Amino acid sequence: MKDLAIKVLTAELGRTHIFATGQAGFIVKTAEGKTIAIDLYLSDCVERLEGHMGYKRMCPKVLDPGDIEFDAVVCTHPHWDHFDVDAVPQMMANGRTRLYCSVECRELVEKTHLDYYNNNINYVNPGNVVDEDGFALEFVNCDHGKGAPDAVGVVIHCDGKRIYEAGDTCLRLDRVGEIKQPLDVLIAPINGAYGNMNADDCAKLAEALKPKLTIPCHYGMFASHGGDPGRFYELMKEAELPMLIMTPGEKYTI
Repeated sequence: MKDLAIKVLTAELGRTHIFATGQAGFIVKTAEGKTIAIDLYLSDCVERLEGHMGYKRMCPKVLDPGDIEFDAVVCTHPHWDHFDVDAVPQMMANGRTRLYCSVECRELVEKTHLDYYNNNINYVNPGNVVDEDGFALEFVNCDHGKGAPDAVGVVIHCDGKRIYEAGDTCLRLDRVGEIKQPLDVLIAPINGAYGNMNADDCAKLAEALKPKLTIPCHYGMFASHGGDPGRFYELMKEAELPMLIMTPGEKYTI
């Protein structure tokens, strides 16, 4: 069992915790101890499937897929760094974890034989709200372009807090009104490639939504993905907007 798993499992109850796993992956642990995994990339499958070192993993693996029995796993769209075809089947193997994924993930579910756990698999669209025991998942629009037209973002409602994981998306200030406020945490990409926001865009979204904290993601994992956390830091500092740049394996307690 890796150190991050121990950190998650032993995190104190009564408070809400967010753990970074690298790329766009985060774990939320609620005050009651419920665990939600969002877009965890835990393997090397992207390099293998893409076939070149532009997708070689550059961040260490901080969690093994079977280390934690999650209450819910969310895959916002079917790209392999968000629906990890090597890791998701292992996370689902306990027969209890529920998978919430965008509609076009169905093909990956079938290819990885996850349909064996069909009762635990839910395909979601923007506007869907799922009430779980101790938390709720509200799926919202995002704009990842033609490569993943069904991609979703997700707002996690737990412990009286709102954590918005924007998903892979370009900047859509015209949709800001769709996100309920106030937000405790905004998590959004800064890689500026494949239809995603760059550092400037993420800072603009933070200015528009005014969360209590913004955490950038989607940088540092692959040479081909880009992302400039230094630029993001300077922009947020200049605008006096609260932020946190997280290291894979780091914990933040709300």
